[in-house]
Amino acid sequence: MARKQLRIINKIWINAFFWLLMLLIIYPLFWMIQNSLKTSTELFINSFTFPEVAQFHNYTDAWNMGFSSFFLNSVLVTVVSVAFTVLFAALCAYALARLELRFRKVILYLIIGGLLLSPQSALISLYRIFDALNIYNTYLAMIVPYIAFRIPFSVFLMYGYFKEFPSDLEDAARIDGCSTSKIFFRIVMPISRPIIAATAIVSAIFTWNEFLFALVFIESEELVTIPVGLSRFRDALQTNWTGMMAGIVIASLPMIIAFLLMSKAFIRGLTAGSVKG
Repeated sequence: MARKQLRIINKIWINAFFWLLMLLIIYPLFWMIQNSLKTSTELFINSFTFPEVAQFHNYTDAWNMGFSSFFLNSVLVTVVSVAFTVLFAALCAYALARLELRFRKVILYLIIGGLLLSPQSALISLYRIFDALNIYNTYLAMIVPYIAFRIPFSVFLMYGYFKEFPSDLEDAARIDGCSTSKIFFRIVMPISRPIIAATAIVSAIFTWNEFLFALVFIESEELVTIPVGLSRFRDALQTNWTGMMAGIVIASLPMIIAFLLMSKAFIRGLTAGSVKG
């Protein structure tokens, strides 16, 4: 009986801890939404109260004063970067996990070793390369490093999943005359949606929020993404902090919605990719 009561007490403490953790994570977003609906005067008088009248025009003002361009640039860069990251990482991880390649362990360790490389350490080298290739101040100047720096972790995540992929399906497909490429694209990829979703979300969050590369490699105002745009947005709005908060709320929504829609696949894929193999 005492042991049962102890388990109940432990369960209560654990649940209380996670509820507190959830509140600590959610409240800043709630505070930001709340203040994005205020006037500047209300914000500076008391930032913890509800607005007297919701100022929804803060969102339209922010969107019309340049944020729409930042948002669309971020969408373009994120979609392209994530698509190629997932494709290249899946091809690489599948080849290393399922095909008989020489030195595949060495290749795998070299790729995963890319996790040890700090993106900041490559800034000068990348700048010189992009300038020589005439892709500086273009979308490619952001997309290429985003793909390159996300591939090591993506391969690491997918390798464990593909390592435990059922070989019976591949054997049956080969008996039917399928090539390795057909097996990969028609059988492996459709079944591997959980790990693809997990990799896509992790890569998308990194790309969507990345600031340094977008700041260094982009000069044109027409190509600026959200993180850099918000840093300049304050000057465009002068002291309109409520409008800036409205822009941050808009910037947060895509990743929140993506995670909510793909949360089950994300958790399944992340667990499978990190435990198996």
